[in-house]
Formats: sequence, structure tokens, C-alpha cells
Amino acid sequence: MKINAFELASRYVYPSVRRRLVEKLSEKGLTQTEIAKLLRITQSAVSRYLSVERGHALDLKSYSDIDEQLEKLAEEIVSRKPDEYHIHYQLVRITLEVLRRGYACQLHAMVDPGLDPAKCRACIELFNSPQLASY
Repeated sequence: MKINAFELASRYVYPSVRRRLVEKLSEKGLTQTEIAKLLRITQSAVSRYLSVERGHALDLKSYSDIDEQLEKLAEEIVSRKPDEYHIHYQLVRITLEVLRRGYACQLHAMVDPGLDPAKCRACIELFNSPQLASY
């Protein structure tokens, strides 16, 4: 295995989660400038997410449970305008959920051809671990 789960998450999954959140906020009628301000990212980054130049590794629309969580987060951002720490916490939590459910396994195998998703259950088992839940 050349790319571990944390590298996969930071390079591919987290950007895909953030892209889908940007799409959700755009669907609510927010401008790129408003989205950038709320998420504390540049307007250029928002533009790249919306044009699918960034965060295109996973299409999270096909995972209704993840899409619902991102919809709730988008609604919370619009209505409550939480601070950047809360938003980051939620994005990381959802990223870990994508890993926990095995939604990134095929992507992992694509970017690391030496990985056999049928044999590797590291993310699924680790992120479902009761010991991890106690932290």
C-alpha cells in the first residue's frame, strides 16, 4: 500500500466532501463570494469546486446518507453561520464517515493499484471501532 487512509482522506475525500458542501450552498442561492466568506476559503477555490476542477475524486451525490449530512450542514451554515472550527469539525466527521462506510475503497484502489479492497478493511473496521468511539 503506497497511499494510506489518511493521505487518501486529505488528498481526495475531504476535497470531495467540501466540493459537495459548496454545491449545496450554491443551490441555496448563495454567491461564490458569500460561500467563500462563510467557509473561510477564497472565492477562487469556490469557483474551482463549482467547476469540478477541485474535489472531483468522489461523486458524493450517489451516497444519500452523506448527501443528507451535507445538506444539514449547509442549512446550519446558512441559518447559524457557525465558526470555522465547527465547520471544519463537521467536514472531518463526514470525511471519516465516508471512510467508515467503505465509500472510498474503490477510489483507494484506483489511486493505489497495489491495494486490494477485498482484503483491506482497515477504514471500515478502524472507524467502526468501539475504542475510537470513546474518544
